[in-house]
Amino acid sequence: MVLAKVIGSVWATKKEEALSGSKLLITRVFEPDTNKELNIVVACDYIGAGIDDIVIITSGSGARNAQGDKNMLPIDAVIVGIVDQVDLNK
Repeated sequence: MVLAKVIGSVWATKKEEALSGSKLLITRVFEPDTNKELNIVVACDYIGAGIDDIVIITSGSGARNAQGDKNMLPIDAVIVGIVDQVDLNK
């Protein structure tokens, strides 16, 4: 899992049928200890994240079955949490 900031959204008029109704958000992954910006990830959002939210993203097989669907969804990243606060002990 990684932390990321939601920076935009994707609108797709045509997409895989299994993704119908899914909200796609553009996120910027960052390092929580330095705030260094890393890569951009498009992630499915089923929990209601919005622009400027800090979110937790999981990827790979964890993302494909995050909704508990026995038919794994054709996704590689999904938002699984909206972060209220990050505390680091340095």
